Amino acid sequence: MARDYYGILGVDSGAGADEIKRAYRRLARELHPDVNPDPTSQERFREVSTAYEVLSDPEKRRVVDLGGDPMDPRGGGGGGGDPFGGGFGGFGDIMDAFFGNAAGGGRGRGPRSRVQPGADALIRMELSLQECSTGVQRDLTVDTAVLCTVCTGSGCAEGSSPTICDTCGGNGEIQSVQRSFLGQVVTSRPCPTCRGFGEVIPDPCRQCAGDGRVRSRRSVAVRIPAGVAEGMRVRLAGQGEVGSGGGPAGDLYVEVEETPHEIFTRDGADLHCTLPLPMTAAALGATLPLKLLDDSIEELRIEGGTQSGTVRTLRGKGMPRLRSTGRVDGAGDLMVHVEVAVPTKLDKEQTELLRQLAKLRGEEQPDLVGGARNGHGLFSRLRDTWGR
Repeated sequence: MARDYYGILGVDSGAGADEIKRAYRRLARELHPDVNPDPTSQERFREVSTAYEVLSDPEKRRVVDLGGDPMDPRGGGGGGGDPFGGGFGGFGDIMDAFFGNAAGGGRGRGPRSRVQPGADALIRMELSLQECSTGVQRDLTVDTAVLCTVCTGSGCAEGSSPTICDTCGGNGEIQSVQRSFLGQVVTSRPCPTCRGFGEVIPDPCRQCAGDGRVRSRRSVAVRIPAGVAEGMRVRLAGQGEVGSGGGPAGDLYVEVEETPHEIFTRDGADLHCTLPLPMTAAALGATLPLKLLDDSIEELRIEGGTQSGTVRTLRGKGMPRLRSTGRVDGAGDLMVHVEVAVPTKLDKEQTELLRQLAKLRGEEQPDLVGGARNGHGLFSRLRDTWGR
C-alpha cells in the first residue's frame, strides 16, 4: 500500500511547492536528531525527509498522485529516503530548514558588478542675510571623482579587457567546509584575488589605475532660491562622485551657512531689529525713515507717548517664505523693537528745561508704585517708615 506522503508533511494534495517546503522546514526543526534525540522522533524525521524528497520531485509526485509509491524498491523507485543523502531531502535542505538559503549547501550569490553607483558629495556656501532673501546664482569649484577619459570607466588599458579570475573561476567567491553539530557546513566568502568581481584586470588603465574614475576639480553652476535659511541644502542631481567602474554619479548637496547681519536678526521668515529712539521723539511722536533689508526705505510712524519695549510690526517686510517645493509663497513680517534712549549727558540749559518739565508734570519726586497723586507710592511708604 502506498504511503501517504502528503499526510506525513501535513499538507493537502493540492499544496504548492512553497507550502510543502514550509511544512518540511517546520517539522525538520522539531524532529532533527541533534535537536530531539528521541528514537521515535528520529524515525519520524526520516519519514518527513523522505516525504519531502518525493513531493519536491515533480516525477515522483506524479507517481504519488497516480496512486503509486516512487520509493517502493519493487516499483523501481528510490531508496530508503536517507535524510543526509542526495536529492531534495539532502543536507542542503536540512540546513535551509534551520538557517534559510544563506547557510544551506554553500549556495553563493555569484560575482558582484564592478560598476557601482557613486557617493553623494557635500559643499557649504556662505550667504549673507540679504543673499538668502533675494537668492543668488554662483559658480562653485568642486573636487570630486569623474569618469576616466582614457578608459571611459572600464579600468582597462587600451586594447585590453578583463579576464576570468583563476582563483574563483569567475564565481566571485570561494567556499570552505567546516564541521558543526549538524555535520559539514559549506560557507562562502568573497574571492581575495578579484575582490568578488569574478574577473581581474591584467593591464589596468595608467590614468585611473583600474578604478574607472579619477579625481578632478571642476566648476558647477548652482542657483540658490530666495528664502533659504541656515542648514538648508540645495540638491544638484548627478553632480556628485562618479561610481567605480564608471558607475552613475551621486548627487551634490550645497548647504547654506547664513552669516549674521549687523541690524536684522532672523526668526524663520520673520525679521527683528531694534530702533533706538530719542526720548523727545518717543514723547512727541515722529516719522522716521527705516532702511529695509533690500535697501528700500519704509516710512515708520511713531506715535507720541511710545514706550520703550513697544514693537511695531511691518507686515510682509520680512524674509520670503520658501515652500518645500522651492517656490516662494509670500513673506514674513518685520518686527521693529523700540528702545527709548535716555540722554546720559545734559548741559546746564537742557538740565534746567527738564527740571521745568518735571515741575509742570509734578514729577520732581517720582513714586515707583502708584505715583505721587495717591500718596501710596514706594517713596511715600519709605518716607512714612523712616519719619516715625
